[in-house]
Amino acid sequence: MSLDREDDCLIELFVLSPRQDNALVELITVCASFHRNVRPLDIHHTVNIGRPWLNQSNCDHAFVSLPYLDGEALELFPFEGQHYHCYWLIPITEKERDYKIEQGCEALELLFEDKQLDYLNPDRVCLVMG
Repeated sequence: MSLDREDDCLIELFVLSPRQDNALVELITVCASFHRNVRPLDIHHTVNIGRPWLNQSNCDHAFVSLPYLDGEALELFPFEGQHYHCYWLIPITEKERDYKIEQGCEALELLFEDKQLDYLNPDRVCLVMG
């Protein structure tokens, strides 16, 4: 995704899923294309996927987050004299994206923690009430 970039926006993304699906390859490809050709992605950015990430999921956006489940060992890696960041692409709903815009990325991450985000469930409900 960032191998030959000449700026400091050196990131790679991964998404966790309950199963293998070609839609996930497309999701990462679209994010890579956006990152390389439109605007560089970075930590705490959101992406409008434009359709459900899997099946008929309510999650049609994604949030670029630290890899909390794997820690710093996965987040940072050196390669050919550069340091790359590996971030977790978390599928979210449009309301959750709006919440992040209004309340901030830390508030969204606290919401995920407080409500125990079921990140592997494409059929999960939106965590933002109202």
